[in-house]
Amino acid sequence: MEIGVSSYLKKINKSLILSKIIKHGPISRSDLANITKLTKATISTQVADLLEEELITESHKENNSVGRNPIMLSLSENAGYALGIDLDYRDLQFTVSDLMGNPVHTDKVEFENSDYDEIIHLLIKQIRGYQEKFSDSRFGIIGVVIGIHGTVTNDKTISFVPQHRWYNKDLKSDLEKNINIAVDVENNANLCAFAEKVFNYHQCTNLINISMYSGIGLGFLMNGDLVKGYHGFAGEMGHMIIHPDGKPCNCGKSGCWELYASEVSFFKQISEKLNKPILTYGDIKNLVIERNLAVITAMDEYIKYVSIGLNNIINLLNPETLVLNSELLKQFPEAMRIIKSNIKTSISNYKEIYISNLGTNACGMGACALAIKNFLQIPELSLSIKQDVTVQSI
Repeated sequence: MEIGVSSYLKKINKSLILSKIIKHGPISRSDLANITKLTKATISTQVADLLEEELITESHKENNSVGRNPIMLSLSENAGYALGIDLDYRDLQFTVSDLMGNPVHTDKVEFENSDYDEIIHLLIKQIRGYQEKFSDSRFGIIGVVIGIHGTVTNDKTISFVPQHRWYNKDLKSDLEKNINIAVDVENNANLCAFAEKVFNYHQCTNLINISMYSGIGLGFLMNGDLVKGYHGFAGEMGHMIIHPDGKPCNCGKSGCWELYASEVSFFKQISEKLNKPILTYGDIKNLVIERNLAVITAMDEYIKYVSIGLNNIINLLNPETLVLNSELLKQFPEAMRIIKSNIKTSISNYKEIYISNLGTNACGMGACALAIKNFLQIPELSLSIKQDVTVQSI
């Protein structure tokens, strides 16, 4: 029994030390002991093990003071790489990051249909390619996390993906049968919320991220942990009914929020009004600058419906921080001022509301961060963005 307790405590201490090295590194052994409240002997033993595993590295701090320069500890960020995948409606976006979450390679692969077996084949091909590409590192690809634009159960099976019409798919098992690597599957909005916490809002414990692209998904962190609900379906606010007897939805109901407040719904509406099948965010920005009546009217309507949903969410969940992941709202300078005015209430409140700076990369970066956290087995993860992500289409 004592051996088991000792082993457990050693594992807990290792996780704590590693998480603090990531957050505060480069850091000395002395400062590490002060932050963790562990003894110097414990720090020395654990650091020796981590150095032997090649998870951390040592370097000398250069200063002009008298005496020996302290030895600093840092995570060996190139010892392994995480693979995050955003499985959207028409494409797969791949992000490879080092162990500090810095993106080192990105690709976007488009597909023509929703055939599950074809997409499985495509995923296997791409994952094997990344395994080979990064095989020279100490640990290679340390894990794969896939973001799904649909409902994912707590046992990691896909319950339903509206845009692909997938039901009850065990993507995790289907991939792990063919590749020798750990695979995790998560709702894309949850991964976006996790990314915001890990890369931007380290101190925030109650955060909501709303992804507004091909549909609407909500990721919710309460007391620092993702809230998933009884079956794992919590956060499907895109299918909150805001317009009874409204437009029919793929989910089987009518008047769902995402039919009025997702970006894909906005672009569809404007394309029909302007008779332009292909529109970009840049086109919308220019039309807003030109004060195009159709676009301005549609944008006012869009912001109204966004605000209705946000009011419901704030009243229901009372978040500290709201993050809207939307490129469309960035094209309209007055959007956030109007939204803040619309959601002002005396009944419930929030602290801050922002538009995400991670944009369409949020899911992939959140997936990489979760793969890193799982691999290192640490209680918390705080990272900083060092470079922009440029996605290559292949």
